[in-house]
Amino acid sequence: MVLKDEQVRSVCLGSDGAGGSDGAVAVMKPGATLVQHTTSDPATAQLLAEAGANRRIRVLDAALSGGPHDVAAGRLTLWVGGDEAVLDEMRPLLETYASPVMFVGPVGNGQRVKLVNNALFVAQVGLVIDAVRIAGSLGIEEKAILAAVQHGSGASRALGVVAGGGSVDVVAARLADLMSKDVTVVREVAANAGVDLGIIGTVLSSDAVEKKVLHPPP
Repeated sequence: MVLKDEQVRSVCLGSDGAGGSDGAVAVMKPGATLVQHTTSDPATAQLLAEAGANRRIRVLDAALSGGPHDVAAGRLTLWVGGDEAVLDEMRPLLETYASPVMFVGPVGNGQRVKLVNNALFVAQVGLVIDAVRIAGSLGIEEKAILAAVQHGSGASRALGVVAGGGSVDVVAARLADLMSKDVTVVREVAANAGVDLGIIGTVLSSDAVEKKVLHPPP
């Protein structure tokens, strides 16, 4: 697992990103399985699968959700695209650090599910920011509204993350780089596929998200 799409291509396909001899796929043994966790373009997952097929390397597009504490607890979520029979073979290994491990269809779908998830999460963080703003206008302190709504029908994972961090500003500062990267990939993939991000796209383009989440003040 690396950080960016270009790094996935470089590590797996070589420095030229096209299956060169210095990439992982080129030196793996036939019959081996490459499990790719990095959030990236679904097209990259397809490239890995095609390069792997030429050398009898199986590829699982295993997008994940969670953090270091989830790894330690063995409760990462994996959305896996690829051959379900290969996933079943690899499942005992994957379940040492992930639960649930979910099959979501062909290669590329793991990344597609992850990108929809990330877009929704960042949009929800934006809604939490605006909820805090509204509460403040009504005379309710940020800490109080974050604590209270966690026990109501407005609760969400995003709200829990913000509340757990103590404030919107603290969480935005900690996650801005990752969320900005994820939103950039979401927008690029949607544009290339001709997909309208709709209401989620509107929220992602709002001041609450652009100025407080993706590009918070230093």
